[in-house]
Amino acid sequence: MAEGAPSTLVQSLTDVVNGITQIGVYRRTHKKECANLTRRVKLLAPLFEEVKELKGPLPEDAIVCFNALEKALYFAKQLLLLCHDGSKLYLVMEMKAVSGKFQEVTAELAQALDSLPWDQLDVSVEVREQVELVHTQLKRAKGRVDVQDQLLQDIETILDPECNEDPDESVLERLSEQLELKTMTAVKQELKALQSFDRGGNVDEGLKKMYHILKHLTTVASKTDNISSSDLKLLEFQSADKARNAAAAATEKFSSAEMAEKFSSAEIPDDFRCPISLELMKDPVILATGQVSNAWTYERACIQKWLDDGHRSCPTTRVPLPHYSLTPNYVLRSLIAQWCETHGLEVPKKNNRPGKHGTHCADVSPDAAAVEVLLNKLSTGSLDEQRNAAGELRMLAKRNVENRICIAEAGAIPLLVKLLSTPDLRTQEHAVTALLNLSINDNNKGAIVMAGAIYPIVDVLKSGSMEARENAAATLFSLSVVDENKVTIGASGAIPALVDLLRDGTARGKKDAATALFNLSIFQGNKAKAVRAGVVPPLMKLLVDPNAGMVDESLAILAILATHPEGRVAIGSASAIPILVDLIRSGSPRNKENAAAVLLALSMSDTNHLADAWKRGAQGPLAELVRTGTQRARRKATQLLDQMKKLNLDIAKENQ
Repeated sequence: MAEGAPSTLVQSLTDVVNGITQIGVYRRTHKKECANLTRRVKLLAPLFEEVKELKGPLPEDAIVCFNALEKALYFAKQLLLLCHDGSKLYLVMEMKAVSGKFQEVTAELAQALDSLPWDQLDVSVEVREQVELVHTQLKRAKGRVDVQDQLLQDIETILDPECNEDPDESVLERLSEQLELKTMTAVKQELKALQSFDRGGNVDEGLKKMYHILKHLTTVASKTDNISSSDLKLLEFQSADKARNAAAAATEKFSSAEMAEKFSSAEIPDDFRCPISLELMKDPVILATGQVSNAWTYERACIQKWLDDGHRSCPTTRVPLPHYSLTPNYVLRSLIAQWCETHGLEVPKKNNRPGKHGTHCADVSPDAAAVEVLLNKLSTGSLDEQRNAAGELRMLAKRNVENRICIAEAGAIPLLVKLLSTPDLRTQEHAVTALLNLSINDNNKGAIVMAGAIYPIVDVLKSGSMEARENAAATLFSLSVVDENKVTIGASGAIPALVDLLRDGTARGKKDAATALFNLSIFQGNKAKAVRAGVVPPLMKLLVDPNAGMVDESLAILAILATHPEGRVAIGSASAIPILVDLIRSGSPRNKENAAAVLLALSMSDTNHLADAWKRGAQGPLAELVRTGTQRARRKATQLLDQMKKLNLDIAKENQ
């Protein structure tokens, strides 16, 4: 990024942060590392938004810092994309290497923030507090590897030479379940991800092992999708040359006579023939009969003509149809394309003409047809159907940004909001989590709020299952990223419910609640609400609980609340001085800094707190903080020492 274009630089930073927040759900491996990195990056967004509003040119030091941040954030985005849609086998088998990348990008972000010139940037105290919290979390983040012993053991079993070509079926099924490679669609996506490592044509030993495992997992997926094992020669993993040779053969140009001769000489698998025309399918679609075992695939043009002629049953089974939607069978189409390439045949072209009963799949996203069916179930289905449909939408919305856009545009948000009021806790949980996943897309945040979701979400936060309450808190945090939503959420009664979750929730629930409370408390009007809801006692409890791992988060919230008169009274009444002095003495650099900030705020409003800190020996730790602390910590410590000196002089005068 050119240093002469600071506004472009800041916009680029905003764009990459937004891109990271929209990536979505990650693979099971490294999921926690992805979540932590994404959460921390997301908290940097308010800084860039405020900097964009500043008048005049950016200081040179800020431009240098932001250039370093941009580089680190792009690195973070690429790593997160790998964990979102990269090879699942790679992420497991190269677990330590990927974790090393997370350590590297974390260190780069922390190093970039080291040089942030706060004294030259006129940003709000709240935003600075938030970014400094992130900075400390990045600096103290430790490398970790999510070792999954059973997964690795199953992989070693399959790779064991003694297994030869016949691994234990239970091992394969367990591995396909853990890696979420149970269907041919998933297997095809995994193959594509593996091939992205193979662009140079050299297949190293590690990649060969991954191909070998995937080849075995294909047998499990073929059973799930009812595909004949005799037709699974499409997955020729032995070398990249075979794939390239097949692709080259598929691009050869044949005359009509030559093509007809080739098709006639190749025996077309029965599964690839349309049950109506008995010809090779060009555009296979699924006609649902309401029973999974009775779902049949046809050539689109053939089954569309059947429906256009007025038939209302499956032409093969004669089972009445619950609806007339045609769902593209991407798995089978991929199999047909692979079979054609293997036999040197041109992949058949689809007919793009839409029929009466639906739009052609080329015009919609891959899950659009499924979304339409699910929305019908949400609006008119039984309770079981609504629960299942909400659960499927929840999973679809996790998958990618396209699905989140498709689901929202199809009109799912009002239907999901309505389900938040259902007495069925599982349905409620699916609905609030689906809204959480949809809210990842910034354009959906406004639609969710406009649909009247905030008050029902707060109801779930108050009385839902624990998982639903956690996800409701996370949803409120996501929506509160928009400043005007902070006011609406604060007025909805959410803050007392978040305090309840902070006090009584699981470890994850407490973190979700703390994150939401921190973000909401940036708005001045919400600080008093949080204090009156009783947020200070649980925060003080978390400060002295080493097992909770929430000292940084608790102190950051207290530092915000200490800027409000009611917050200072509540913190001062909670016997905070001994804890604050102890943190200044032995806490982490970030803890010392925030503890000094809270102590200064209390002391300036009530000198009794200052006297208490002095009696407890705060002078020594404060003097040390002046010498070794961060710039902000040194400033706070210096002010406190000046206040103590003045207090002692006043006491001396009174005693004369």
